[in-house]
Amino acid sequence: MSMITDSRTLSAFVMLLTLPMMAIASESGYPLDEMEPDLHDKASLQRGAKTYLNYCMGCHSLQYQRYIRTADDLGIPHKLMLEHMIFDPDVRIGDLMENSMSIDNSRNWFGAAPPDLTLYTKLKGGPQYLYSYLRGFYEDSSRPFGVNNTVFENVGMPHVLVELQGSQRYVCSRVPKLTENGAKIRDHRTLQYVTEEKCGAELKAMGVNPLQHVEGTGTLTPEEYDQVVYDLSNFLYYTAEPIRLERQRIGVYVLLFLAFFYVFTYLLGREYTKEFH
Repeated sequence: MSMITDSRTLSAFVMLLTLPMMAIASESGYPLDEMEPDLHDKASLQRGAKTYLNYCMGCHSLQYQRYIRTADDLGIPHKLMLEHMIFDPDVRIGDLMENSMSIDNSRNWFGAAPPDLTLYTKLKGGPQYLYSYLRGFYEDSSRPFGVNNTVFENVGMPHVLVELQGSQRYVCSRVPKLTENGAKIRDHRTLQYVTEEKCGAELKAMGVNPLQHVEGTGTLTPEEYDQVVYDLSNFLYYTAEPIRLERQRIGVYVLLFLAFFYVFTYLLGREYTKEFH
């Protein structure tokens, strides 16, 4: 009985720890973009790893993930991993994916230490949150790095992928005013739709993007940048639980075993109890 009580207490404690993290994921109220991760797409995961190591690892570590595990799972030969994806000659293939930035320096430069990203997609509302976040930077001269973010307002992080995406501007638009049941309102005199100005989350909820891309400011087209962000989000979805595909595969066999075992358990139980009826 005490073991059951301890287990329930531990479960409740874990839930209390994760609830604030779940709340953080939706604190801005900004609708997240749809993206469906695919751990079977090794090419996407390899591209995501490349983007992470080139643009993210200077500040964000993967302290619970090893280079060798990443290489083996993603089908990257160890030699290529060492030559093209590990930039510190002192780092070995079996080491954890940590960076050299000290906590003190990161706090001085950014105001807070950049978080480790190994479990980020589990603790921050899934890969959809990261995907939306990386697509949500826009120009804001009032911020220290000149950018803000629709998903995480007043974020202290610079837009490290700006050379790829280019600049975006935050705009408001006039859209038809709707009734409570979603119908458009017309002016009975002019028969024109009545409009109102919407911005940010309200505009996004109506299917209109409040961010306007500034042409000629990025090396990639919006579609190409979206693919880069998808690959990166897909890779970090993998690092949050590298065993996910294996767990799901084993789970199928476990369920089949339980279904098979249930038949014999039921027949045995019926033999034991038939004398009582």
